[in-house]
Amino acid sequence: MNYLSVENIAKSYGERVLFTNISFGINEGQKVGFVAKNGTGKTSLLNILAGFDTPDEGNVVYRKNIKTAFLPQEPDLNPNLTVEQTIFSSENETLEIIKRYEAALEDPSDTEAYQKAFEDMEAAQAWDFETQYKQILFQLKLEDLQKEVKNLSGGQKKRLALANMLLQKPDFIIMDEPTNHLDLDMIEWLEEFFRKENFTIFMVTHDRYFLERVCNEIVELDEGQLYTYKGNYSYYLDKKESRIELENTNTEKAKQLFKKELDWMRRQPKARTTKSKSRIDDFHEIKDRASKRRKDHEVQLEINMERLGSKMVELHNISKSFENKTLFENFDYNFQKGERAGIIGKNGTGKSTFLNILTGQIKPDTGKVVVGETIKFGYYTQNGIQVKPGQKVIDVIREFGDYIPLKKGRQISAQQLLERFLFDRKKQYDFVEKLSGGEKKRLYLCTVLIQNPNFLILDEPTNDLDIVTLNVLESFLLDYPGCLLVVSHDRYFMDKIVDHLFVFPGNQQIEDFPGNYSDYRAYEGSTATSEEKNETSEKTTKSDWKDNSTGSKLSYNEQKEYQKLEKEIAKLEKKKEEVQKKFLEEMSGEEIDNTSLALKDIEKQIETKTERWFELMEKMES
Repeated sequence: MNYLSVENIAKSYGERVLFTNISFGINEGQKVGFVAKNGTGKTSLLNILAGFDTPDEGNVVYRKNIKTAFLPQEPDLNPNLTVEQTIFSSENETLEIIKRYEAALEDPSDTEAYQKAFEDMEAAQAWDFETQYKQILFQLKLEDLQKEVKNLSGGQKKRLALANMLLQKPDFIIMDEPTNHLDLDMIEWLEEFFRKENFTIFMVTHDRYFLERVCNEIVELDEGQLYTYKGNYSYYLDKKESRIELENTNTEKAKQLFKKELDWMRRQPKARTTKSKSRIDDFHEIKDRASKRRKDHEVQLEINMERLGSKMVELHNISKSFENKTLFENFDYNFQKGERAGIIGKNGTGKSTFLNILTGQIKPDTGKVVVGETIKFGYYTQNGIQVKPGQKVIDVIREFGDYIPLKKGRQISAQQLLERFLFDRKKQYDFVEKLSGGEKKRLYLCTVLIQNPNFLILDEPTNDLDIVTLNVLESFLLDYPGCLLVVSHDRYFMDKIVDHLFVFPGNQQIEDFPGNYSDYRAYEGSTATSEEKNETSEKTTKSDWKDNSTGSKLSYNEQKEYQKLEKEIAKLEKKKEEVQKKFLEEMSGEEIDNTSLALKDIEKQIETKTERWFELMEKMES
């Protein structure tokens, strides 16, 4: 059953064209994830589908009697109502049924009205509505039902709007970044909720695990074209890669044909036959195909990072409390060179406070933080970028200088730097206030990185960033040589970037866990299963959970080495391919010799690291 048809819609703001000629349909039961770069109109498209905006061209047609709900990034709630009043003031059909039933109870003589109201209660399963809404509010950490909306944080307002939407039980849901402001437990609960409930969904989200586990279709807007993939996120990645390879092959063929036709055009006399004119028309079409190129850029910054000394950052017996609430106490830790740590925990357990203590912005109640002399922090906070009125994108970067120093004495201009962060020359002269939320976050990230920090701290860097930018950021961070500390609710991002976790469980302690987020969830699952079944009296520890579940005999350091080797081997294999491609180019005899030596060195490194990797794998499986 078709719920929605989008027919040839277009949207522009002045000279800025977001999209043109977009058409697609949504059928019952589809759970669609919409993927596009920041600034290409994702939120505008959602607003059009939700009826809060109109397209410049085309039509959006809904099936009659379809009940639709929209969850925007910034919900519009009455600030003077309480949490519970907000639920009961919404246009909720179940609440209307309950009101009619209560009215029928007051007039028992009208048996026909009572019977109808009773049947409606049965059909809507409205008897347990109070239990349902309290369960959902509890899952979303909104237990204080009498708290007024104006006293809620931005995240709490978003969660209240989400609860309102779920309780309406709509046929079709439109959501803009539903996982923003949700902690990891909430996100996993929401995933399971959407998997069980028969909702039809169209959403924008940067959470790739959420796309993987909830969506059964991905729609991508890429270079002005719409592509549909009938599968989850993994399927989309696989098919997109195949599509781009095919596009590149066709473009290369078109280039070869273009060279041939260009030579023919240059040799043509002025008087042309009808046959020649036809070939000339074909020539222009070939030229368009040959000149087509993707605007995929990667952040390639060999920043001249400050040298790291022997001492990084040491935490000695630190504690912190606010208003008689202890966040953590008596925590000790010494950071090492090249460390890549993640921070996870529920909202309000002290994650951002911990980062502010680490960087000296607030003082601990007890203990001290010792920072090495060579340490230079780069701190990306949730507050975002602060810009002056009327400031342009290029001006923000030039405040740090017209040129940024790179390795080997090279340098890069502010303009070139912005291009590598996906801001083309035209976008660089836009006013910052015209940027989308994700573009502002990308610009802010750029200002942090260009200051050449050797200890990089990222507090929720993935919020509002599109998936394309996230992949670019991940590529940069995987090669980042300094210390890295990340707070994020993006599980995919954490799994890819970090080697171990600081866990804030909310019990006034900070636990150091040897592994990424998926490892931690597996560990939690193994301990829970052990307790439920009571199979053993020995408690599973963080250091041996993998031993119990997989037979692994690796120590903590060996586990880190094993994970590091996998990444290093993959990088060397990629480097080997690049060196091998050089042999296809014209080179002098000396260049051939040097390239051969470089290739042998890479192959030797791969052999050594692979041998060690097999040793560790054999030990793990023994």
